[in-house]
Amino acid sequence: MAAPEASTTKARAPRWRVLVEWVAIIGVALTLSIVVRDFGFQTFYIPSGSMEPTLQVGDRIIVDKLSVRFGTINRGDILVFKAPPAVNTQCGDADADLVKRVVGIPGDRVSSKGNTIYVNGKPYVERWSHTEPFGKALTPTTVPANDYFMIGDNHSDSCDSRYWGFVPRGNVIGKVFLRIWPFGRIAWI
Repeated sequence: MAAPEASTTKARAPRWRVLVEWVAIIGVALTLSIVVRDFGFQTFYIPSGSMEPTLQVGDRIIVDKLSVRFGTINRGDILVFKAPPAVNTQCGDADADLVKRVVGIPGDRVSSKGNTIYVNGKPYVERWSHTEPFGKALTPTTVPANDYFMIGDNHSDSCDSRYWGFVPRGNVIGKVFLRIWPFGRIAWI
């Protein structure tokens, strides 16, 4: 009679081991996904047309957080950032995160005349699709240290730094580098 009890114990041990292995695998996967999302990459949804035609309403994008943490931010980069408090009062926009393009980096003098943006006294060449007219004129201003001047590609329909001021580097979440949705428009940005 001792033999049947031993075989029952042996049958239960592998099931318990399999359960522990699955719990460990799921735990590691969840931990890795949280670490990657918090420190590496994150997806965002585009809720407005302020970045049209580059990004359309409903697009899903992936943001690279490491390039901001360990790299530089350049004119022309598209950033996701925490909205400054004035966004809600100036634009009536309650979105916590915004997507805009960098036009001015620390130390730049930015202004506009007609539909032309000037950076440091020279016309700024926008090498990407954007819409005109420019909209609200940009009074000459100098971008402070550790701040950025942001404008949407849909110039006339973008509530941006022209209305609510600069974006501190500490508010920047990451650089947009890939559109993943809709599938027909997947592209590196």
